[in-house]
Amino acid sequence: MSIKITEECINCGACESECPNQAIYEGGKMWRMSDGTNLLKKNKGSKSKKNIYFTSGFQIPKKQEIYFIVSEKCTECVGFYEEPQCAMICPVNCCVLDENHLESKEDLLKKKKFLHD
Repeated sequence: MSIKITEECINCGACESECPNQAIYEGGKMWRMSDGTNLLKKNKGSKSKKNIYFTSGFQIPKKQEIYFIVSEKCTECVGFYEEPQCAMICPVNCCVLDENHLESKEDLLKKKKFLHD
């Protein structure tokens, strides 16, 4: 699973800098798959249009009022830490498992490799 931020978020921003994948964004902010990853380097020479999403294309914010986590980038900190850092640092415990995005540990490791290797 990836992590999600619930409506209880107080917009403190403590979670944002803890994410090794830069998957956490302030509400209303545009985001990119390439932010905080090696995807731009990996696809720099590619001429495939389908790689645009993974490199520089800005995406619409997933939430407007509170911080949000991009599930496509969230690895639950697998491969970096023993536990999700956002959940550990959150003062109101609003970083929780997102049951709408179930992933095995193996899938999370593959995602980490895709984003960073």
